[in-house]
Amino acid sequence: MTRRIAFFDVDETLLTEKSMLDFWRHWSAQLARKGREPQAPPTAGADRETLNRAYFAHFAGVQRAVLAESADRWYAHYRRGRRAFLLDTLHCLHMHCSYGDEIALVTGSGELLVQPVADDLGVHHVLATEQLSDAAGRLTGEVLRPVIGDGKEEAVAALLQRLGVRAQDCYAYGDHSTDLAMLSLVGHPVVVGDDPVLTDHGVAHGWRFLKKIPGPRLTSAEVMRVS
Repeated sequence: MTRRIAFFDVDETLLTEKSMLDFWRHWSAQLARKGREPQAPPTAGADRETLNRAYFAHFAGVQRAVLAESADRWYAHYRRGRRAFLLDTLHCLHMHCSYGDEIALVTGSGELLVQPVADDLGVHHVLATEQLSDAAGRLTGEVLRPVIGDGKEEAVAALLQRLGVRAQDCYAYGDHSTDLAMLSLVGHPVVVGDDPVLTDHGVAHGWRFLKKIPGPRLTSAEVMRVS
């Protein structure tokens, strides 16, 4: 029976980069080699949920399997970077694994982009933005719902209910004000970095803080040696 879950935001909490933007550089370079110049998705001028939907609209008509294969290639390259991960958060993830805790990645990034990260880290639960497909396996450009803000809180609450785990026993890690609802739901919230909204709230409520220190992908054994 699951005793405790540790929920991790991904972008700029576990990974140093924003996965959607870093993947876009990989994807657009791939298209450029085929003589295509895709228009870059917007990164400002709207709320995060609207920007999230606009990003995934760029993949309308792409076969789901093609995007998944491209995500695998992107992450295989990304994970070798000397500054790919935030080390304190990665350390905590490995420690939770050593305690026997379940791990869940909770992110507005796409499920196809995050699955290689989960596979690499041995994570069984991916709560990410689901891209919709048609009967032929082509992405429609639409998503079920961005896992951002209240969407994160709802995804976390649904997994807790499904596994029968008490929220007050669980941990959550996040770096942005849109993670506040998720962090407030659990008994052990951890702020990564110095987002002003999370800093003010975390200080007022005695939350734990981690620094953003980038570094390479460490194995659990390597983490134990340096901890």
